[in-house]
Amino acid sequence: MAFHHKHDIYNPDKTIDMTTKKFPARLLAIAVVLLSIGMISCEKDKSDSELTPAEQEQATLASSEAEAEADNIFDNIFDNVMGVNAEVGMGGTGIFGGRVAQIDSHHCFIVTVTRLNASSPFPVKITMDFGTGCVGRDGRLRTGKIHTVYTGRLIHPGKMATTTFENHTVDSILVQGTHIITNTSTTTALRFSVEVQNGKLTHPNGNWHQWNSSRVITQVEGMISPAVPLDDVFKITGHGAGAVKRGNIITTWESLIMDPLIKRFNCRWIVKGNVKIVRHIGSVTHQATLDYGQGACDRHATLNINGVMHNILLPL
Repeated sequence: MAFHHKHDIYNPDKTIDMTTKKFPARLLAIAVVLLSIGMISCEKDKSDSELTPAEQEQATLASSEAEAEADNIFDNIFDNVMGVNAEVGMGGTGIFGGRVAQIDSHHCFIVTVTRLNASSPFPVKITMDFGTGCVGRDGRLRTGKIHTVYTGRLIHPGKMATTTFENHTVDSILVQGTHIITNTSTTTALRFSVEVQNGKLTHPNGNWHQWNSSRVITQVEGMISPAVPLDDVFKITGHGAGAVKRGNIITTWESLIMDPLIKRFNCRWIVKGNVKIVRHIGSVTHQATLDYGQGACDRHATLNINGVMHNILLPL
């Protein structure tokens, strides 16, 4: 912040006696304001070990909400990467649901296909460009670009898709990191390993959270209609770890899926399952359970912190 000083505030030819009442009232008022601003600006971030009991509970709540938000946004990335078309994925999921052209019904994002080996269909780089603002079928406002490199069609074992982001936001939340999908299917089950490396979500107010996660996504319904992805249901297992900044409080957490999360391609939210959120502060453990419900497609979830229930809303 810049401070603009009028030229008549300070005269080098005059001596100011700060120990007597000769100190000008105007200068005193300015000094008080500057001192107050300095005290506010010097308020440092507080780490886990410096938090009061009330702040510890708020930090656990913030960690759980950050876990849910990261799960939601990066799960949506999975849907979009899988949904581009049947050449690289399943086609028709995420923002591509019901699409028949390279520009959706809102005419606001463009898909560019770049063959990285002119003599072969793979590897291929696909860029989703949302420009300066694109409201998709799901109602989310996106900007920037998503870049994905596919080694082959993702429904084939061993094939991979690696996604990075360029000035990409979802509802004004800046998305960063690397998202990697690997097909680890067996002869009896369609399965994917999903890694989020150095993920970071930054809100316009400066709050952020970082997230690393490892998930295994296994299909449990819809196998008899492989050409219709919207009836597919998957279970998700795995773990993660992150850090979150809310105001001047920074805290870290670890997460473990206790009851497999249930994901339906025709719903934007996880519909079932629970995750244990754990924070370790010295010898003390703070723990919470994030419960996504019993199967309804809605944005409601509950959080149990030391027996106290909190209702939370998942991102739209």
